[in-house]
Amino acid sequence: MTATKKLIALAFTGASGAQYGLRLLECLLDAGEQVYLMVSAPAQVVIGMETDLKLPGRTAEIERFFTERHGARPGQLRVFGREEWTAPVASGSSVPRAMVVCPCTTGTLSSIACGASNNLIDRAADVVLKEGRKLILVPRETPFSVIHLENMLKLARMGVCILPPSPGFYHQPQSIDDLVDFVVARILDQLDIDHTLSRRWAQ
Repeated sequence: MTATKKLIALAFTGASGAQYGLRLLECLLDAGEQVYLMVSAPAQVVIGMETDLKLPGRTAEIERFFTERHGARPGQLRVFGREEWTAPVASGSSVPRAMVVCPCTTGTLSSIACGASNNLIDRAADVVLKEGRKLILVPRETPFSVIHLENMLKLARMGVCILPPSPGFYHQPQSIDDLVDFVVARILDQLDIDHTLSRRWAQ
């Protein structure tokens, strides 16, 4: 199966660090990528706690909200619900070229590691894995337990990119936005998407 070249699946889960996912969504849309977005119920709660955004409850309304907010072209962004098993990302016949879970709860990481597919986010990740596409997990948790580390090692051995949001400071960040952009830049690098979000080492 050939992956859709300009399609990225993106999932927000309920870990702290909503700003990372929101900024990544903005950058993907600005880069012209088509995005299939999944937002868990806990993620909606965390977004309300950590940002000034108040997301609507229904997927169609969330889709409209982000499309208008970022000036996306019609159809560039699609949002799917937790139990929407007819979504394209639930099938290997519509596999995206990559998927990012940002931020990623350790519960979601565990579900992906054991192939539980309890919801659409888990299933979409399972599809990406079985079809041999790029899967990037951004686990925002500290400290990590042995369970967390063993799950990460298991996934890393499958080729999953484990990308903790650990910003560098060599570029002398001046704001929280600079720290967020540093992490999002590393995700975009993994996706082979050009950006100018942060200065590279020795440049």
